[in-house]
Amino acid sequence: MSFSELCNAVRAHIGQDHRYAHTVRVARLAETLARCHREDPGQARLAGMLHDLARLYSTERLLQECRERGMSIDPFELENPIVLHARLGAELAHELFGVDDPAVLSAIRKHTLAAPDMSPLDEIVFLADGLEPERDFAERPALVSLAKRNLSKAMHEVLLSNFRYLASRGQTVSPQTLAAWETYRDVEDPVQAARTSASVCKPHETHEGDAHCLTS
Repeated sequence: MSFSELCNAVRAHIGQDHRYAHTVRVARLAETLARCHREDPGQARLAGMLHDLARLYSTERLLQECRERGMSIDPFELENPIVLHARLGAELAHELFGVDDPAVLSAIRKHTLAAPDMSPLDEIVFLADGLEPERDFAERPALVSLAKRNLSKAMHEVLLSNFRYLASRGQTVSPQTLAAWETYRDVEDPVQAARTSASVCKPHETHEGDAHCLTS
């Protein structure tokens, strides 16, 4: 399947232009971050394109499809079924799009709650989802700059930002995200370190199908 064909299939499956446009932005930022950190840009872009396949499913459908696949559902997920879209999305990426790359499936699976054991690709997709250009909060540009320089330090700052956001809304942090925080909490002076680190980003490259994704 070509990238243009993948775009068409993802767009049809998602069925909403707003969510599809978000998906494309995540894929593009994930690819950029992968190039910055000498990770595989194709894996990053693929994971970004497929990360939200189940995001618009209803609560009932999320729970039903997870149960039909024999997926465990923990108490937090039962109280907040929307987070299941990440794990279910990895299953759909395999079933509907033939993705069998464990690294790509892991990045899709962990893009919402993070995890204690994040690979660079996992971090890239998690950060791209939270920092894509239409996310409207004041710290976003600085966090994108940080992510281009140091993924672990960006994870530290983005998790902190997420905690503040959830607290402001009276929402609970998931046990999985708290476990992830234990991995990143001791990163020291992330912003200053980012300013003094040398970026390895390469110039943006245009790929066949990019324009098609947003305009067709």
